[in-house]
Amino acid sequence: MNMATESDMSSWTDLLHSSTKILEQAAPSARFPPLQRNLDQLEALSKKLKSKTLRAEAPSQSIAATRLLAREGLNAEQLARDLKSFELKTTFEDVFPAEATSVEEYLQQVHEMAMVSAIQEAQKDNLKSFNDCMIKVMREDWQKEKCDFLQSLSRISTLPRTNISDSSAGATHPGQIVSLISSPQISSGPSSMGLAPLANKPVLEKKASVYAEVVKNLNIARERGLPFKPATAFKGAYESLGLETSAGKSVNMQKIWHLLQTLMGEDIAVQRNVSRKMSLVIGARRHLEWGHEKYIMDTIQSHLVQAALGGVVSNLQRIRAFLRIRLRDYGVLDFDAGDARRQPPVDTTWQQIYFCLRTGFYEEAIEVARSSRVSNQFASQLTEWITTGGMVSAETAAVASEECDKMLRMGDRVGRAAYDKKKLLLYAIVSGSRRHIDRLLRDLPTLFNTIEDFLWFKLSAVRDCPGGSSSVVLNEGLVPYSLDDLQNYLNKFEPSYYTKNGKDLLVYPYVLLLSIQLLPTVLYLSKEMGVEGYNVDAAHISIVLADHGVLSEGAGAGQKLGVMDAFAEASSIIRQYGLVYLRSGDLSTVLEYYAQAAAAVGGGQLSWTEKGNIDQQWQRNLMLKQLLTELLLRDGGIYLLLGPRGAGEEGELSRFMTDVKARQQFLLEASCQCQDAGLGLYKDNGNLYKLHHAQVGLFGVLPTGRSIEIQKRIGAFSLALDTINKCLSEAICALARGRLDGESRTAGLIQSGNEILETYKYYPEVSIQEREHVMEQQTVLRQLEAILSIHKLARVGHYLDALKEVTKLPFLPLDPRAPDTTPDVFQNLSSHVQACVPDLLKVAVSSMDYVTDTDGSLRALRTKIANFLANNLNRNWPRDLYEKVARTL
Repeated sequence: MNMATESDMSSWTDLLHSSTKILEQAAPSARFPPLQRNLDQLEALSKKLKSKTLRAEAPSQSIAATRLLAREGLNAEQLARDLKSFELKTTFEDVFPAEATSVEEYLQQVHEMAMVSAIQEAQKDNLKSFNDCMIKVMREDWQKEKCDFLQSLSRISTLPRTNISDSSAGATHPGQIVSLISSPQISSGPSSMGLAPLANKPVLEKKASVYAEVVKNLNIARERGLPFKPATAFKGAYESLGLETSAGKSVNMQKIWHLLQTLMGEDIAVQRNVSRKMSLVIGARRHLEWGHEKYIMDTIQSHLVQAALGGVVSNLQRIRAFLRIRLRDYGVLDFDAGDARRQPPVDTTWQQIYFCLRTGFYEEAIEVARSSRVSNQFASQLTEWITTGGMVSAETAAVASEECDKMLRMGDRVGRAAYDKKKLLLYAIVSGSRRHIDRLLRDLPTLFNTIEDFLWFKLSAVRDCPGGSSSVVLNEGLVPYSLDDLQNYLNKFEPSYYTKNGKDLLVYPYVLLLSIQLLPTVLYLSKEMGVEGYNVDAAHISIVLADHGVLSEGAGAGQKLGVMDAFAEASSIIRQYGLVYLRSGDLSTVLEYYAQAAAAVGGGQLSWTEKGNIDQQWQRNLMLKQLLTELLLRDGGIYLLLGPRGAGEEGELSRFMTDVKARQQFLLEASCQCQDAGLGLYKDNGNLYKLHHAQVGLFGVLPTGRSIEIQKRIGAFSLALDTINKCLSEAICALARGRLDGESRTAGLIQSGNEILETYKYYPEVSIQEREHVMEQQTVLRQLEAILSIHKLARVGHYLDALKEVTKLPFLPLDPRAPDTTPDVFQNLSSHVQACVPDLLKVAVSSMDYVTDTDGSLRALRTKIANFLANNLNRNWPRDLYEKVARTL
């Protein structure tokens, strides 16, 4: 280390001496004075020189740019510093093409751009609203599914413990479903939603709730033969909700219900001298007259000064007050003229008659016609039209038609007031001529201001033509105007024409009802699934129409359905609506709607008294049985229909089937259907059975259990035991093949069989034949029990005991000590026992492999089994059984 330091110092010393000598040798110069620098100064100067060298290495483009900026007087360094803090900002300016040289073009382009922007923003808003709505619906559906699942779990927890699990091992006993069905703990009343206060329910639930109460009251009234007006009741129920907030809409559901009330004639006595179809037409016309009366009173209230209406007023005074407002620009009216000599008043005779008729003031119309000289001749024709419900004689129609022809030939003369056309309308109504009706609409398209006025005029001119208007020709070739003509005319236009593209949805069904197209009205409303819930109203409108039996009259033009087709359509709508309550478990409400669905097929009110058509009555009974059977298959259905005990005397079934024998026969048929539906479950593979069995609490007990319960209720004990024996036979076979739930099934079925035998002992009325059948089925049950005990012994390894029990079976020739018997002994066994024999023989042969033959008894048993198989070779038993027995010999 010291040596290196000494060598460095000698090097610096040599360098210093060399530089000193050079300095001394250099001659001084005046141009370059001598400079002395130390090492630090030299280092600083070298760095400065190096930086100049690096700058010289800059690219030519950068140097050229700097020179260009310098030439323009810009400092490149200052510009570089400014660019470090540079920020881009948006500016607003027109982006229209240069072609917009005028203000009009510019504004047009601005308008188009604004419209495009508005549409794009609306699309974004719609998409966002749609996504929000879908998320909301998904959340509501999820909440509903979660509530339904929790409710189903709560129903499981309320079931009797003996019907769900074994007290010792917790295994399910499917045979114990008998007591589960008859248990009163299963609710068949309103669901949990129905218990909530009405004020806390949504609008649709409120409407459905009050409608359901009306349906129940309707059924009770029909059962007892009491008078009941369904349309009036539904109208009152709807009005009690206070739902009318349809501002800006011309038709609401309250108006629809009032129309139905007048169509059915529930608000007034129906004329007896007219057909049912014409009664409907008159009802529709009276509804329009009721609406026009309200319109007149509203007009008077808004023009009280012009109306000049006194305190106590009559109907005719109201019409005249309305005419004062309507004809205020025509001068003094005839009923207000004090002195006719001073100024000729305006003759309002035909106006008064027309508006009296339009408002439903028929007596006042006749009074005016008789009191005026200009209409005195028309008074008799008007009186006949009113008293006959529009069905005037051919002579009267011909006279009115001739008067129409006369006025049409005269035309509108100069100075003739436009309101004189009311006379033409009145004569056209009385004539009922299709030709005049069509010409009026063609020549005077602006004659009617509203569709109500138009339809009232058309309905007033309608005549009852059973075979169609073309088949009826009055005097002088006069073809009457028919309801089909009106319907065909209205059906030329699409529904959107009446509803203003969906803005006023109820206008179209309102027009259909006014034109007596009843079934199309219901079908249209049933498809409307909006927030207003018109499909709920459609189901109850169907009930009203079916109860009055008018569906066959209102199929609509172009939809000529048969009587049963129309009633079947309405019945289907009612039944589908009832299924909504079925899904929520409200079986009592379902029963009420099912009763109405069956009554609809039977013709309505007449079907309750069995006075209707024979074919319809048969259809009604058939559907009622089908629907009641459907309820029996539901959880809680037996308790609802049959009550806690008995064969329907204490349940709802007695309401619809008063005859005891009819109830017995129905329940017997229903039990067979339940049995057919339930036994198929046992024949499937194990997974399917476990699925249904695990869902017993959710969907009710198995149909086989219902079949057994029904048979027990009606005293058919032998049938119930036969069902249990069949199920037990299949369960034993399942146990022999290794099914894990076979043992639990067999235990439950045996317990159910014993319960039936115990009930049978105390049943008051049992025929001798039934007793014999019960004894036979009891013998089969004990035989199956014996076979089951052998399987259990073999499963736990008690093979010797199992073989001993096999030899003790009295119904099989397998006792080694007994003599051989004829094969007829086996053939006389029940088919349920015969089905268990092959598996029993397999167990016996397998058990002999684990037992030592000390006295030759096993050898004798093998011989017995072999002989038994040889005598039954014609049976289709498993091949491995024969092979197994052959190997043991």
